[in-house]
Amino acid sequence: MIYTKTNEKEILDWLKQNLSENRFIHSIGTANCAKELARKFKLDEEKAYIAGLLHDCAKCFSNEKLKEIIDANLEVNPCEMLNYKTLHAPVSAFIAKKDFGVEDKEILSAIRWHTLGRIEMSEFEKIIFLADKIEPNTRDEEYRNEILEILNTPNGLNMALLRCYKETIKSLAKRELKICMNTIDIYNYLLDLKNVSDA
Repeated sequence: MIYTKTNEKEILDWLKQNLSENRFIHSIGTANCAKELARKFKLDEEKAYIAGLLHDCAKCFSNEKLKEIIDANLEVNPCEMLNYKTLHAPVSAFIAKKDFGVEDKEILSAIRWHTLGRIEMSEFEKIIFLADKIEPNTRDEEYRNEILEILNTPNGLNMALLRCYKETIKSLAKRELKICMNTIDIYNYLLDLKNVSDA
């Protein structure tokens, strides 16, 4: 574990103590999926595994604790505060650095943006974002297979992201939840990339 000050057993023990069983299983799946995607796209597999393992480390913190950590330590766009379900992302990056000694900027950024994403994400950020959505332990198999097929097409990373954002926007609208404008901006950006590649 060259990217952390702790070894894998210590990380897994911490996650077991601080996550629900289902979230722990999801984190293992995300780490393994991230490693596979890193291999596919010739990125650092060890870094991807660490990012996947820690991406949800603050997921089971209470809303009050998440807000308390953000207020005391982090700058978060007001748009992100519309939905408490995404607040664990910046806090997870904070915990990864503070408690596990992660200093690598790519790992921290990938954890930070694995829920909402951002325009012009790096390839590394994209694979962590996608691994979270398609890991095999807790995610829908049909959806996973669809995304994996898209990844094998030209401009596959961006087109897989576009598919994910379509699903996210539909889901939020169906549940009558507020949609962060960043999500709309990223969707439009990815749609423009698709239109350019289709032209």
